[in-house]
Amino acid sequence: MFTGSLRETKEEEVTLGLQEPRIFPIECRTIGQIAVSDDLNVPSEQDVFHSLMSWIQHDPAIREKHIPELLALVRLLLMQPSFIMDHVESVCASNECQQLVMEALKWHLLPERRSLISSERTKPRKSTVGKLLAVGGMDAHKISGRWEKYVCPSLTVRVAVMNDKLIIVGGRDGLKTLNTVESLDLNTLAWAPLNPMGTHRHGLGVAVLEGPLYAVGGHDGWSYLNTVERWDPVARTWNYVAPMFSMRSTAGVAVLGGRLYVVGGRDGSVCHRSIECYDPHTNKWTMRTPMNKRRGGVGVAVAHGFIYALVVMIALPAIPQFVAQIRSSVMIPVLIPGP
Repeated sequence: MFTGSLRETKEEEVTLGLQEPRIFPIECRTIGQIAVSDDLNVPSEQDVFHSLMSWIQHDPAIREKHIPELLALVRLLLMQPSFIMDHVESVCASNECQQLVMEALKWHLLPERRSLISSERTKPRKSTVGKLLAVGGMDAHKISGRWEKYVCPSLTVRVAVMNDKLIIVGGRDGLKTLNTVESLDLNTLAWAPLNPMGTHRHGLGVAVLEGPLYAVGGHDGWSYLNTVERWDPVARTWNYVAPMFSMRSTAGVAVLGGRLYVVGGRDGSVCHRSIECYDPHTNKWTMRTPMNKRRGGVGVAVAHGFIYALVVMIALPAIPQFVAQIRSSVMIPVLIPGP
């Protein structure tokens, strides 16, 4: 249903209901004004697509000619490639529609070139921006697990998102290092345990590469690790892949160009400035150009074909509480050569 008029009351949200009969008599121009709005209150772009297709099928003889102009208002680049192939491609008879599909598929296939094809269709609507979650960590002097269904509070935990599920991997519970893995369904907010890793790990790095989840390095409570495990979401099993050249805990892990990059970290003796790159197709690691400085506890992120290393310097005051205070925050761009 509609909770407000797009043109008359901009402050109110507009909801385009899936197969909502009230949208069927609306003319194409008004449907277009609704579909283009950032204020459209929908769970996902798939709902926008289905609603527009329902409007077209209400009078296909007259309305099918509007498919190209309406499809251009759907943010196809924000859809999963499987949805585009299964649902969108079948209605794309015209060249204009096919170009839109190609643009969306290129967005997914060539993430390092996204800055070149950025447009209004890459901007999420306000209702689909997503969720920001804080998991585990320390609350004063005790470990925090504030969600009622979070059954295993921990710190130095690592998280990743796979298919609308938040995956919680390893960490410490204050007494021991964990190998446990849990999954939070972001739609139902229900927790479920997954099979544990083969190795207990805290200070590890995690990333999703071409479907599987990788757990990289860390510390098992006794020694620093160079081993890497891969979670297969179909078989629901963990398997070891080739180990890294160096033992690394608190390293930064990122995915770029179909490769897994592990940046910096520490091995108990020194902090590394070296960078290793894993190719999942050959199961081999290669060394890449090192950073200018050694960095442990480094956070990394990928943007526009670059890997950025975020470094936070801390100082420990000479007081009994040993409370860490942030001194300064510096973001260092690190260009990792492509494959």
